[in-house]
Amino acid sequence: MRRRTQAGLVARSAERDLFRGNFDTSPDDGRHRFLFHVHGTAGVGKTRLVKEFEHLAREQGALTAYVDETAGSVPAVLEAVCRQFGAQGHRLKDLERLVATHHERRYEAEAAALAALDPAPDGTPSAGGMALARAGLAGLGLVPGVAPFTAVLDPEQLAHGADRLRSVLAARFRNHDDVRLVLDPESVLTPVLADELDALASDVPWIVLLLDTYERTGPFLDAWLHDLLTTDRYGALPDTVVVVTAGQHPADPARWGTFADFMTSLPLRPFTEAEARGLLAERGVTAEPVVAEALRLTGGLPVLLSTIAGTRPAGPEDVTDPSATAVERFLKWEQDPGRRLAALAGALPRLLDVDVFAVAADCDRDRAEELYTWVETLPFADRLGGRLRYHDIVRAPMLRLQRGRSPRGWNDGHTRLAQAFRRWREQTESGRDSGTLWLDDTWCELRLGELYHRICSDDPAAVSDTLRDLVEACDQGDVVAVRWIRMLEDAGRDVFVPGVSGWGGMLSDALASGGTQAVLDTLLEWAGHSSPSGPRRPEAGPSGSLRMRRRHARSRRDPAPAGAVGDWYTAEERDSSRSAYRVTRLTAAMPPPLLARIHRDRALAYASREDRAAAVTELGHALVLTPDDARTLALRGEYLRTAGRNAEAAADLERATTLDPADAYAWASLGATRLALRHPEGARTALDRALDLKPDYAWALVRRARVARELGDPEGRLAALDRAVAADPDSAWAHCERGDALRAADRDQESLDAYDRAVALDPGYASAYASRGVAHHRLGHLDEALADLDRALELNPSYAWARERRDTVVRDRVG
Repeated sequence: MRRRTQAGLVARSAERDLFRGNFDTSPDDGRHRFLFHVHGTAGVGKTRLVKEFEHLAREQGALTAYVDETAGSVPAVLEAVCRQFGAQGHRLKDLERLVATHHERRYEAEAAALAALDPAPDGTPSAGGMALARAGLAGLGLVPGVAPFTAVLDPEQLAHGADRLRSVLAARFRNHDDVRLVLDPESVLTPVLADELDALASDVPWIVLLLDTYERTGPFLDAWLHDLLTTDRYGALPDTVVVVTAGQHPADPARWGTFADFMTSLPLRPFTEAEARGLLAERGVTAEPVVAEALRLTGGLPVLLSTIAGTRPAGPEDVTDPSATAVERFLKWEQDPGRRLAALAGALPRLLDVDVFAVAADCDRDRAEELYTWVETLPFADRLGGRLRYHDIVRAPMLRLQRGRSPRGWNDGHTRLAQAFRRWREQTESGRDSGTLWLDDTWCELRLGELYHRICSDDPAAVSDTLRDLVEACDQGDVVAVRWIRMLEDAGRDVFVPGVSGWGGMLSDALASGGTQAVLDTLLEWAGHSSPSGPRRPEAGPSGSLRMRRRHARSRRDPAPAGAVGDWYTAEERDSSRSAYRVTRLTAAMPPPLLARIHRDRALAYASREDRAAAVTELGHALVLTPDDARTLALRGEYLRTAGRNAEAAADLERATTLDPADAYAWASLGATRLALRHPEGARTALDRALDLKPDYAWALVRRARVARELGDPEGRLAALDRAVAADPDSAWAHCERGDALRAADRDQESLDAYDRAVALDPGYASAYASRGVAHHRLGHLDEALADLDRALELNPSYAWARERRDTVVRDRVG
């Protein structure tokens, strides 16, 4: 590897001299730059130049870290920096600890949010539960600027879920910073990074961060990097920090334009003739006819020049277009047929390590180790996050070659890889809660590898499974969703199905313009299931989809799906013998249960924005697709109940309990609905059924207590509430209800204890303060009563019952 790096130093001398000269200037010198942005099209040598920059920086004694697209978030970037700095003898111990804590806390918070805030009264995660969990965390004021989720639950459920979540987070997390570490990790991790880098500045002369494949990482890194380098939001960085970014596009002028004095843009173009000749000469290729032919065929692209130079051509007849049959020509002088086949097989996966290579090359571990060591020396095998990836300029023709030469071998190779990735994924899942897997980068990577190779092997269910996964990935947020969309783009391109690649591209555009909700909207629109209740994106009228597809096709030169419900690719593509992909309808790739799932997710999104009507409409669309889905019926029934449409709610819930008599959720919601309809006997029957199924069902026990109150059964009311607080001792709602029951039984002193417990669990619980104020008033504690009622009105100024009770206390004090 050292030989390859040194060989590249001949080229790009101007850029290298500019970068190296930066180390000869003082940070106070006006010529010093803290940011270099390398940009240019594929094949111009961006990654190689960045690697050369890293080599030059280390020659100057710099501490360096190289990060590429394998890091999918700011915490992942910081984790890579910690790992690489540590390998060079400089550990960022505080940052390492916080990054590890972030991974732990994120899982704990989302698991707690699911348990506390899911609209299903039995706590079972529903479709879109993770999205709701995040909305619930926002509703607690833990995510600034995000609307609360109060429409999802009625006030009692909201209080119940909110205080449960607060108590769970308080029990699990040491302080509020731990919550911020989950919800806004950049704000916690980055100041620690700045402090650690400041401390390192006394030990090393320079600190260099190199961020490659920035066209993919920039969407989540660029704003963060701008704040880190140009503001004091995260603290001051030492002046000896230099950052290099490399991507296909120039820096955003709106963000970076005012900092031209501190950054250098390095646009890369194909090598000039002089540079190309220098690279060839450094590799021993100097014969003029050979050089002329190499220049003609490569157009000066460094990757292709390196490929030709590596073949040591003796004459111009030995120089053929490397973009057409790159590996075949490169291996022309390789005598070992096993190596030639292994190099070709190594193109099948998107990323290579020894384990993946052994499966791709279909060889044993010892042979794989030997061949992999050799593949590492190939000029088009770029090192990426500790693994290898063939450069796209070379990998694409390699894939075309294998598909055309041996379609059966192509399918066998991808099938073998898909099975291996599935096996590794299942091993990762063993003994784990399925809810944790989406937070595990290793699991996601294995699942993506499995799906990618299934698509490439012509598995007819692969894209359907990919889209089903994508819906789930949207629940996890943009960072996870983009990985599934990117894989769909890659697979469509690599198996030469432009329509599929076009789908991925349009989904990527939707994600960039409107987030995961826009992705779900786009999927529904393509399948002909657009919802009139939902807000539409610009140009999303009757011809909007076609305009978007045409615009995307022009921009990417990649045909998009022909219609909203169309074939995977056009008739011309279908007739082409180059494509082994079967004709599959979009509707087959998105079966009714998947479309229904998307509608349920949209329902949760609307409910989180307090749009109950739209949420109910979306669930109606879901039920058209899956009319006998008991959980969807139960969820719509619960939303109808919280909207005050109790008769309609009861109809849905009755049907849900008929379809699934073992669903405690539906029975509990039906009991609450019957109570709202003034049918306490029926409510008692439904709630008793829920409690038969789930005896420690705290939500149902509180509702059962309310039924007992309506039936004039104070003993039954208290008994139910005693069970509720025993089942869920951290529920402020249950303790407050129990305080009300004790107060109704003239046990005011005991009720104070219950209210004390409620406000201790939830200091923002207005109802608990008001009720405790009334209990104090009954006991003659007028000052305490007034203080509690004032606090209740401070928390909820429109709380009429509390204001009436306060007026009574004031009159008694005056009297």
